[in-house]
Amino acid sequence: MSLPADAVLALNAFEHAGSWEQRARLLMQWGERLPALSDVDKVEANRVHGCESQVWLVGTLQDGHWQFAASSDARLIRGLVALLLARVNGLSAVELRQVDLPEWFNQLGLSRQLSPSRSNGLNAVLQRMNELAG
Repeated sequence: MSLPADAVLALNAFEHAGSWEQRARLLMQWGERLPALSDVDKVEANRVHGCESQVWLVGTLQDGHWQFAASSDARLIRGLVALLLARVNGLSAVELRQVDLPEWFNQLGLSRQLSPSRSNGLNAVLQRMNELAG
């Protein structure tokens, strides 16, 4: 399965980050690049349950491919969610179901930093994406 362009960019960036400090900085930068969600989208119906932090997710289907937007009140989570969006935006519903979350963060060199609660939260986000994609 080929990766979306943003996912390739992310992989290249993280492969060149030699230390955890560099990766952490990159993670924050990805989070800062996440476009802000409007207050209209930050409603209970769009909140992802199963995350310790507040995370909101909206998705739209364009020509058979999903585009998601998300936001979080936690900086680190915002970075992780931004990297998840890089991996999934532009996929079809079928491709979306095949995304291996632990493998993706492993490829980025971030799996050690995923505490069980963060991992559960990201799984909840991916699960919500799959629900939206039907």
